[in-house]
Amino acid sequence: MQIYLDYSSTTPPRPEVVTCVNQVLSENWGNPSSIHQWGKKASMILETARKQITNSIKANDLESIIFTSGGTEANNLAILGIAKQYKKRQHIIISSVEHSSINKPIKFLETHGWKVTRLPVNCQGRINPHDLKAAIRKDTILISIIYGQSEVGTVQPIKELCQIAKSYDILFHTDAAQAIGKLAINVQDLNVDLLSFSAHKIYGIQGAGALYIRPGIKISPLLYGGGQEQEIRSGTQSLATIAGFGVATELVCEEIIEENNRLIQLRNQLFKYMSDCPYLILSGHQEYRLPHHVSFIVSNLSKNQKLKKITGQTIVRHMNLAGIGISAGSACHSGKLIPSPILLAMGYSASDAISGIRLTLGKDTTINDITWTATVLKQILSHLFE
Repeated sequence: MQIYLDYSSTTPPRPEVVTCVNQVLSENWGNPSSIHQWGKKASMILETARKQITNSIKANDLESIIFTSGGTEANNLAILGIAKQYKKRQHIIISSVEHSSINKPIKFLETHGWKVTRLPVNCQGRINPHDLKAAIRKDTILISIIYGQSEVGTVQPIKELCQIAKSYDILFHTDAAQAIGKLAINVQDLNVDLLSFSAHKIYGIQGAGALYIRPGIKISPLLYGGGQEQEIRSGTQSLATIAGFGVATELVCEEIIEENNRLIQLRNQLFKYMSDCPYLILSGHQEYRLPHHVSFIVSNLSKNQKLKKITGQTIVRHMNLAGIGISAGSACHSGKLIPSPILLAMGYSASDAISGIRLTLGKDTTINDITWTATVLKQILSHLFE
């Protein structure tokens, strides 16, 4: 029995998406920038996808969507595309639980003299809006807060945080890669200036993403060339993957209410099944949580209260041998296990921060999958802690 429970990492492309991609590759492979009939057909496909994605986030302007190679590029474009407009070094605010595609461009700016405040989170991974107010300075030009945290599932109060930013006339960006398709996104209601997301998190093809830019917001390009995407992101667009992106976005938004209710039931059932397991501690916020997301810290204490260092990666390997795919927050670098920076930011010890595991559900997940996963996980933990 094979069970995939790593949907926050990537999702299997939907059949409708694969059909769309294959059709574009075989029949409509023109360059959208060309003015002949092949190019015009390609341009129509590109703009259809742009309209599908614009509608999915309730944006008003088709030109507010800039296609990228994925969420990482979209995040880099948001951060560095704003920063490049300033000759003098300014101040940026992010959370302490951002994805590396936010953290690394921010660290790059810090090496060049920019000032950065990383907002703390509580033990459940959530920001206190008062901390954002306190962190704002006269030279603060951008606030970037992740919408839904991929490792622990916590959802931030984005609308409230954005309102604070607006009251100080500061640009606000959110990395919504984990939120799109899981939470109903309305950029007009949220009033965000920049929002990034990715195709392969919503049953699209890897290699396509987008950055929403509120009309009137200026972004400096990171790539220079043919001037595609309003000269904000040069390079011939990956037409087939973008077409699939549009289809995936449209379908996931059509199904969002019914599917989210189903996922929440499965998620809560898995939490219930594991609630009597003495070796697991729930991580993340139980209420403000992505609907498909389950995460734990492995206890590391055996029944006789002796310390046994069981890492998240150990659990992942054992689950994989049992045919179940999950993930861990810690990473192995040069033979050394690196604690999860997300769990450290939430106040966990280094020992606990190498013991996080994540199980994320998707459209193919069934109650039988959840039941069997809980049974296997309990058996593995009991065996490891004997």
